[in-house]
Amino acid sequence: MPEPVPRTSPLRRTLVCAALTAMLLTGAVAGLALGSARIPVGEVLAALAGRSGPGPFTTIVLDVRLPRVLLAAVVGAGLALVGAVLQALVRNPVADPYLLGISSGASTGAALVVVFGIGAVSMSVGAFAGAMVALLVVYAMARRGGAMTTGRLVLAGVAVQYVLSALTSLVLVTSSEKEHLRAILFWTLGGLGQARWDTLALPALVLLAGLVLLLALARPLDLLLVGEEGATTLGLEVGRFRAVAFVLASLVTAVLVTVSGSIGFVGLMVPHAARMVVGAAHRALLPVAALGGAAFLVLADLAARTVAAPQEIPVGVLTALTGGPFFLWLLRRSPRGEGAWA
Repeated sequence: MPEPVPRTSPLRRTLVCAALTAMLLTGAVAGLALGSARIPVGEVLAALAGRSGPGPFTTIVLDVRLPRVLLAAVVGAGLALVGAVLQALVRNPVADPYLLGISSGASTGAALVVVFGIGAVSMSVGAFAGAMVALLVVYAMARRGGAMTTGRLVLAGVAVQYVLSALTSLVLVTSSEKEHLRAILFWTLGGLGQARWDTLALPALVLLAGLVLLLALARPLDLLLVGEEGATTLGLEVGRFRAVAFVLASLVTAVLVTVSGSIGFVGLMVPHAARMVVGAAHRALLPVAALGGAAFLVLADLAARTVAAPQEIPVGVLTALTGGPFFLWLLRRSPRGEGAWA
């Protein structure tokens, strides 16, 4: 059976992964060293190796900055991974993890928790519940006659996104507390300031499981790139596969959004950049996109903490400011104006 998409050489993939890994590690060390208190790189490495004794530097590195850097890597990798999968599922070059209403559902859930005083600790629970409700609604609307079509999936996601965004705005406007607006606004713009060791385990496990499962689906994702008719001819049950992959990608997105808020452009831009470098074959594209997303968000979060210090900029603002122009550059470089879309 012929390959539906061209593949890059193993050497090229290895070199790209090595370069992205080096970028990620460099960004991680910089993220641990830089901030309101600058720590020498030697002290950072000593703390990581367990060679430094108790002290303020060790506490800052291990208890404050390291969980945040790791969470940035996990969230960035997950968003880029899901973005690459959704772009193949709906065959839409502007698809991203938030296209299908998951982010809006999480925002609504978090807003309801804050406004009705359940407490900041429960905000993530409310966000996850809202994301799950959005997932169920989109799935129910998109599935008709036992099949899920691309058009219905996108339209259902957009409709749910608008409705839930309006509901979130209504909840905030009718709230009498200004702090509610500030808390939800910062959360919807995306941020990693609440990263702790106890919030890291779940998204890390979900990312690992999602990466393994989605890599196992690389071949069917490649088949989708030739179109539904071609994929069916090549033996893929398109409706069933799309439903399974959609639910899996949405679950990963829901978990990530509950710990980071809505961080835009990572899941849109990074897969396009990865596709330009290693091609559209998903067995190579998914790991490269994950590494690229991790490195990009670690560096973006570092900039969010240091550019306007001591004021912290929501990282979602920076990803949009840097991602938007870069994405326009990608579009300009693409010979078909599709951002390297296969």
